[in-house]
Amino acid sequence: MISQPSRHCTVELDALPSRIGQVRRIVSAQLRYWHLDPLIDRAALGVTELLTNVHLHARPDKLCTVEIELLLDQLTVSVHDRDPRLPEVRDATSSATCGRGLSMVAAV
Repeated sequence: MISQPSRHCTVELDALPSRIGQVRRIVSAQLRYWHLDPLIDRAALGVTELLTNVHLHARPDKLCTVEIELLLDQLTVSVHDRDPRLPEVRDATSSATCGRGLSMVAAV
């Protein structure tokens, strides 16, 4: 389900690998519609990392909500799941092949 009232967009989905590309395209299209093209790559990277974390770690299921909101001149892209545990940011080296997602999101 997608709702797009004014400057807010919500997508509910199961965070499965096949859906992550679809949500990236939805986020990109929404930002293009809002004329925020310079933010597309960073937002798409962030949502990919967050949805991958839901897919890999969330319990009891992979159901989640992606929200995009533009208030004044601040864009927020968030992913909410039903897992009561908070994600942990790991200290990963630049050559690590996993464990860097939340650090990358924080840097963006």
